[in-house]
Amino acid sequence: MGKHQPPFYGWVIVGIATMGMMLVYGTRHSFSVFFPPILQEFGWSRGSTALMLSLNIFIYGLTAPVAGSLADRWKPRLVVLMGILLLALAMASCAFANELWHFYLLFGLLMPIGTACSGWPMLSPVLANWFSKRRGLVFGLSQMGGGLSFTYGLFMEFIISQFGWRQAYFVLAGVLGVIMLPIYFLFFRYRPEDKGLRAYGSAEPHAGRSSAGGEAAGDEWTLGRAMRTYQLWFLVTAHALYWGVGSYLVLAHQIKFAEDVGYSSTFATSVFALFGISLALGQLMGAVSDWIGREKTVTLAIILSIGALVALISVRDTSQPWLLYFYAIGFGLGAGLLSPTLFAGAADIFYGRHFGAISGLILTGFGIGGIIGPWLGGHIYDISGSYLGAFVFSMVCFAVAGLAFWIAAPRRAARLRPKV
Repeated sequence: MGKHQPPFYGWVIVGIATMGMMLVYGTRHSFSVFFPPILQEFGWSRGSTALMLSLNIFIYGLTAPVAGSLADRWKPRLVVLMGILLLALAMASCAFANELWHFYLLFGLLMPIGTACSGWPMLSPVLANWFSKRRGLVFGLSQMGGGLSFTYGLFMEFIISQFGWRQAYFVLAGVLGVIMLPIYFLFFRYRPEDKGLRAYGSAEPHAGRSSAGGEAAGDEWTLGRAMRTYQLWFLVTAHALYWGVGSYLVLAHQIKFAEDVGYSSTFATSVFALFGISLALGQLMGAVSDWIGREKTVTLAIILSIGALVALISVRDTSQPWLLYFYAIGFGLGAGLLSPTLFAGAADIFYGRHFGAISGLILTGFGIGGIIGPWLGGHIYDISGSYLGAFVFSMVCFAVAGLAFWIAAPRRAARLRPKV
């Protein structure tokens, strides 16, 4: 009789990544729930207040390649533990903020450094290390946590309504310390070799360090080599326009938009949570890109996202709440489909020992776009009294992002293998 084989440890890594995505990014994605009470207490303009989220995304994007490089070259588990500690301390310190520059420093500078060291820049390469096949499914399952992080809004709305926004920041910090810190410490393993295993779907002993296409260690992508290809820069552009500019412009202001129309903060937050649930479902559906192709999946995502924003800008009063539901579901499914597909496409082309740094550079594009998106949405409102122009601009960004991904062409990954 054959010896019983334990479940592949890579699926534990997927579970850790899902939990990490939910709790680490819940700190950022709760911003739109904190936004109205902070505005009410301090009376700052929407543009200057939303700039703290823009700074958060920008610094995150700048830090992501550094975190990815540390993962490739140093001690990955120590990096994620340090990241969680910094993120928790920065969140707790936000409870004491009284000036706008306090938020810029804590939420805009320190938090994203912690996020980069404990979030996707570390989790993306670890997933690629453990799985040489079925990456669309694995990335989608893991990024479901990112979708569920948007449901944090309901929890934070309850805490804020009962105890105030300052105490809510303490709760966010406590969750990170109590849950994520021990999980990363006890179970995080960066490569299958760390447990004497091989990558899923590979027969080679060191598949966790080889590329998706099976390149040998001397015949693989480095960051410098990847930076000399237009494919990488179009992936950077796609991520910058879709998430950094387009999506976060909308996400930062969607609750305030609904409140301006006449909906209660509780109802607006519930729509935000519905977006998060739909985002998680969309990320789970990201496995479809393994079958129909990355480009077709991204096209479907763009269509859903633009259609959702058309519904959002059609909201004029509280008489048609179904438009907000349509927006939340459509935008969530579209964004959920796009996120894992983009990184799976990047892994198709560029995976190797340096994929952490390459993946981090793609997130730099997100950061550069992010310095524009949330601030621009608030600025357009401040000068026009409406979010219409901002949301239309987001739709244009979505369309151009889809075009950039098609030009990057992950379907042609085999032709791009570096030759030595």
